Amino acid sequence: MIAFAELLERLVFTHARNAKIALLRRYFAAEPDPDRGIALAAIAGELAFTVAKPGLIRDLAAARTDPVLFAWSYDFVGDLAETVSLMWPAAPTNAPPPTLSEVVRTLETAEKPALPGIVAAWLDASEPSVRFALLKLITGSLRVGASARLAKVALAGMGGVEPDAVEEVWHGLAPPYLGLFAWLEGRGPRPDPEDAPVFRPPMLAQPLERADLATLDASRFRAEWKWDGIRVQLVATVRGRRLYSRAGEDVSAAFPEVIDAMAFHATLDGELLVMRRGPDGARAAPFSDLQQRLNRKQVSPRMLRDFPAGVRLYDILFDGVEDVRPLPFDARRARLESWFARVRPARMDLSELIGFASLDQLAALREGARAASREGIMLKRSDSPYVPGRPKGLWWKWKRDPHTVDAVLMYAQRGHGKRSSYYSDYTFGLWHGEELV
Repeated sequence: MIAFAELLERLVFTHARNAKIALLRRYFAAEPDPDRGIALAAIAGELAFTVAKPGLIRDLAAARTDPVLFAWSYDFVGDLAETVSLMWPAAPTNAPPPTLSEVVRTLETAEKPALPGIVAAWLDASEPSVRFALLKLITGSLRVGASARLAKVALAGMGGVEPDAVEEVWHGLAPPYLGLFAWLEGRGPRPDPEDAPVFRPPMLAQPLERADLATLDASRFRAEWKWDGIRVQLVATVRGRRLYSRAGEDVSAAFPEVIDAMAFHATLDGELLVMRRGPDGARAAPFSDLQQRLNRKQVSPRMLRDFPAGVRLYDILFDGVEDVRPLPFDARRARLESWFARVRPARMDLSELIGFASLDQLAALREGARAASREGIMLKRSDSPYVPGRPKGLWWKWKRDPHTVDAVLMYAQRGHGKRSSYYSDYTFGLWHGEELV
């Protein structure tokens, strides 16, 4: 636990991305199993404890500290774990601090009535930095400036592989990731996800600037609308179904109706939208409607009825077990259309291709994107394979011009956690005649 606490403390005070990666790589290389795998799960947000909640920490702090002083301190610091770790008046004890494995094992198995005494004893036996790490585990939100993606980049550097190679096996693994570390250290084979519904790193587009526009050969590109939703990947195999965000976050629980519609074996790329049926087919609702559905662990029947979700399909990555990503875009598009005509999945349709004779004609179409709840236009080279990352010159996003507004800053509020020393929430006023509203 001491080594994990030191890692978190250094991550908090390290701002450079490459320096954070180096810290993570050194930790993963030096620590033994299973502690390093548990630390990886914590950083990646893969740990969840059903009986240990932030309320437990507040209750313990209330029993040991002055409530007014605690409230003031918490308001200033902005982070519950940091506040309690610094304020905790430890009782005398000869017990050593717990190990990382011991903490996780206990939090997973302990009965709820016993937990306050267990956690209090851990806090008594620990220095402030270890308390901070311990409380971060319990609250379930590290917020130390290290993401799952950053950890995967560090793992890739440790094993001499590409980060996307780690990404492609990640969702077929579970803590403490013994097989993953064995592969990266040359002690075992690459983990085989077999038919697990794993995430594949997506292909992204470059923003289209005016200088780029002048160099494009319109005949080599296909155009489609850039829809105003969130990019998702649908993965359905014989072993399960998953809906992933562009960053690889599993959002399946928030969109059960989409999961229910995935009665097929394929990996698809598309845009998640709130889609309402009309006389002329499904229409994409504004992004504000989709926001009602995001970041929810459970969805009520009313929410499902009022904000029905669907997916507008862009691409096909796997047709059954066949990897079609190496095929050129035109071939994949034909494959997607054939697949869709054969399967006819509910709650999905195809993103239409836009016919155009020149880039000037396409620019005129782009001007009407806002009125149709579209973000702009995508340009995809007809011979482009589906490759992860943001390769130059294959895909372009030509977004609509943003609106501007004259506003008056009226209030600013400090954030919480890592942003507690920053003003991150703002209130603006707009002029209505001579009145500021």
